[in-house]
Amino acid sequence: MTVPGGEGQPEYGPVRPGDELPADRLADYLQQRMDGLGPLVALHQFPNGAANLTYLLDFSGRRLVVRRPPFGEIAVGAHDMKREYRALSRLWRSYPRAPRAYLLCEDHSIVGSDFLVIEYRPGVVVWGSLPPGLARQPSAGRRIGFAVVDALADLHQLDPEQAGVADLGRPDGFVERQVRGWRARWAAVAEPLLANLAAAPGTGRPSGESADLVAEAGARLAATRPETVRTSVLHNDFKIDNCQFDPGDPDRVRSVFDWDMATVGDPLIDLGTMLNYWPDPSDDPDNRPSHPDGQQDMGLPTRAEVVERYARATGADLAAVSWYEAFGCWKTAIVIAQLYHRYVMGNSHDLRQGLKGDRILPLARRALTILGG
Repeated sequence: MTVPGGEGQPEYGPVRPGDELPADRLADYLQQRMDGLGPLVALHQFPNGAANLTYLLDFSGRRLVVRRPPFGEIAVGAHDMKREYRALSRLWRSYPRAPRAYLLCEDHSIVGSDFLVIEYRPGVVVWGSLPPGLARQPSAGRRIGFAVVDALADLHQLDPEQAGVADLGRPDGFVERQVRGWRARWAAVAEPLLANLAAAPGTGRPSGESADLVAEAGARLAATRPETVRTSVLHNDFKIDNCQFDPGDPDRVRSVFDWDMATVGDPLIDLGTMLNYWPDPSDDPDNRPSHPDGQQDMGLPTRAEVVERYARATGADLAAVSWYEAFGCWKTAIVIAQLYHRYVMGNSHDLRQGLKGDRILPLARRALTILGG
């Protein structure tokens, strides 16, 4: 994760209450293992992002990024620092958009969990508005959108063996395991959440609609699963706000971050996930993807143009792309459910997670709509 600020609007700030790190112990640990680190002069936190905790450490001019899982109980297999380290300690050689990981610490006496240390890169991230330097460029939104698609296509052209990351996943049966695994994750949190969601604003069900739309969408996805045509390296959470740009260049993604779910499998899972995050003029408030407010007004390419651009770049057969988009939407609903569940159970201090419950059922409803009603 390398998300600095840009042009007077830093994307890091004070550490949130409850997310503090033992700065002296962490600094001492890093100074003993990395050359050229002076005294620690500042420790900041990146406030954006929804899951892993990401910090900026300034050692007298040399900046490093530290990533750790959220505090409290977490779902099995989630927030995998070891996986992110395996990906980023290797991928940077063949995919320059991947920042280099320097160190993985599995000694929980340092910060209370596994953590990794990654290089820091200056640049800007597009959230709900265009950073000023990018906004001054003609057709900035379209250019940014196509650059994000190109960055994904380039990742999917890598040979996992040559990139040194073939051990990140098992391509055979990948999609079937994904559906089965996310159905199990929903089952683990569904019962305590459904009662809360039934009364949440915006989640009222039309007459005759299932109470558990997430389970219904999972069953539909399992029954209609397409066959995998090819395999590649997957980021597994690819979206506009996981990409970084140089302040004045909207035509190329400089960095891609948040690799803790990276794997090897069907690349259309990545494309479907990205489509789930992508705004489109056809969206309405009751049926919209999951993206930061404001991205719908940036002039991004349409989802149809995204699919066309990706198809041209990769030669992929996208006849079943709707299934993958529905899967991405459904999976996002479950990720949000896990984060919301952590907050409800008192395992998260991040107030943002307590506001997300009303997105779960609408996303599941959207997945069912994409699948055909």
